Amino acid sequence: MKTWLRELPKVELHLHIEGSLEPELMFSLAARNNVSLPYATVDEVRAAYDFSDLQSFLNLYYQGMRVLRTDQDFHDLAMAYLERAQAEGVVHVELSFDPQAHLSRGVELAVPFEGLTRAMRDAKRRWGMTSALIMSFLRDRDAGEAMDVLEKAAPYYELIDAVGLDSAEMGNPPAKFAAVFERAKALGIPRVAHAGEEGPAAYISEALDVLDICRVDHGVACLQDAELVARLRESQIPLTVCPLSNVRLKVVQAMTDHPLPAMLEQGVKVTLNSDDPAYFGGGVLENYIACFEAFDWDRDLFRQLAGNAIEVAFMPEERRSELLARLSAC
Repeated sequence: MKTWLRELPKVELHLHIEGSLEPELMFSLAARNNVSLPYATVDEVRAAYDFSDLQSFLNLYYQGMRVLRTDQDFHDLAMAYLERAQAEGVVHVELSFDPQAHLSRGVELAVPFEGLTRAMRDAKRRWGMTSALIMSFLRDRDAGEAMDVLEKAAPYYELIDAVGLDSAEMGNPPAKFAAVFERAKALGIPRVAHAGEEGPAAYISEALDVLDICRVDHGVACLQDAELVARLRESQIPLTVCPLSNVRLKVVQAMTDHPLPAMLEQGVKVTLNSDDPAYFGGGVLENYIACFEAFDWDRDLFRQLAGNAIEVAFMPEERRSELLARLSAC
């Protein structure tokens, strides 16, 4: 089954590219850019990956990304992940990045855009892998700052497939960013948002109603609200669930406790994703395998999950048809 899961054409919809920074590359980029790290060895970095909650992860996440300084750094970061993903049967990746976390360090907006999009082009040329770019806003920072970033990104609008909302959820409800997402809507940019990870089901409803999103990132809290579940089932709004991330951040205590089976039984349209693979136990393939080991799902269910992701991905219709045909032949 594991071999078959590797061969299954998989799509990654929920991937923070900064969260794909493996310790080995972190040390390499630190040396390249003369950045000091609070760790002496790769093993020390990995030992720090015992997170108690989302905030404890974010502390390390922002610390690690300090090594990213140039467009070449962002290119190398993305290529390292895309190469691993391609080897695991991933055929399309949607890379989310956090420009505010870089702007606050003096890294101009052009730097990640140039480095990431060059890597995306290289991946398509080398492996035929397609991709999309999601520019995310940090919800624990001022909404006015997010609006400024959206306006400053005007030269890159044609490169942005969607805007997103991420970082610390508690105390930062979706409505805080209503004006920002309204502006993105006016610009014709699709919208996604983290909701219902550590936050309540009410944040999912709010993100749908106020931000007018087309996808919910995480959304595992939806089962708290039967009316919301019915809404998600009827509208088939996709949820980009990240099972291993939920375990590592103590959203659930173990994979066998994960609400995914209940969500599927309720008819919610879910997809499997890795979130921050360097920190949470691996990429999309590892998440598929973890679900197989925990729930013993059959091939038809995994085809359904892979198909869900293909159906809602930001990609040309010709590519979508191609991947759905590949999936049906698998």
